[in-house]
Amino acid sequence: QVHVVESGGGLVQPGGSLRLSCTASGSIFGVNGMGWYRQAPGKQRELVAGMFRNGTTTYSDSVKGRFTISRDIAKNTVYLQMNTLKPEDTAVYYCNAVWSSTFDWGQGTQVTVSS
Repeated sequence: QVHVVESGGGLVQPGGSLRLSCTASGSIFGVNGMGWYRQAPGKQRELVAGMFRNGTTTYSDSVKGRFTISRDIAKNTVYLQMNTLKPEDTAVYYCNAVWSSTFDWGQGTQVTVSS
């Protein structure tokens, strides 16, 4: 089984930046991609950034140009650099497989954007 641990969330003012990390404890060989999802109160979970196994990336329109997904294969880690944060970005952020069957969802990491 693959387990992922998310970290890096916190409280930040609008316009600020955060860098999230997601480390997988098991092999992710065979998954089509990894990505970041978020879920805000009263909203359903949505994919905000994904990276296919060949490195191709995709972003939701709401974060394109502000967020960047990257990976360190040797460390089994996926990152999400979030810049120019907006209050609308407030959510719990999760990492999981993309374009593949998802792993069990973890606790995620809370991102709060507020003045």
